[in-house]
Amino acid sequence: MKSKAGVCAALVALTLVVVSVVAAAQAAKTDLTGKWTFNVETNAGSGTPTITLKQEGEKLTGHYSGQLGEADLTGTIKAQEFTFKFTVDAQGNNLECTYTGTAEGKDSLKGKLNIAGLADGTFTAKRQ
Repeated sequence: MKSKAGVCAALVALTLVVVSVVAAAQAAKTDLTGKWTFNVETNAGSGTPTITLKQEGEKLTGHYSGQLGEADLTGTIKAQEFTFKFTVDAQGNNLECTYTGTAEGKDSLKGKLNIAGLADGTFTAKRQ
């Protein structure tokens, strides 16, 4: 009986190791590079901006194009959690917009945004 129990314990341990390695590999594969269509809802209104992202390691760069105009962006990603910022000129006022969220699978994002402390909201996004 001891040998069967030992074999079972070893198999359980091996299974846990394999599951951990697979989960870590999946997390490492998150890549936000591409063109995304966002659906944004704020207390100041809604919109559907297009955001192009480029990921290099944990660094994000890209471009925002939407109701607020056009702007380059910068940010970071760690595992599935990301944040990026850009500044737009709204009638002579610089507004810093901050998006924070999570990758919900390979082609889907969701999170929250803040527009210069003037408006808060939520977003979802799909890769084009």
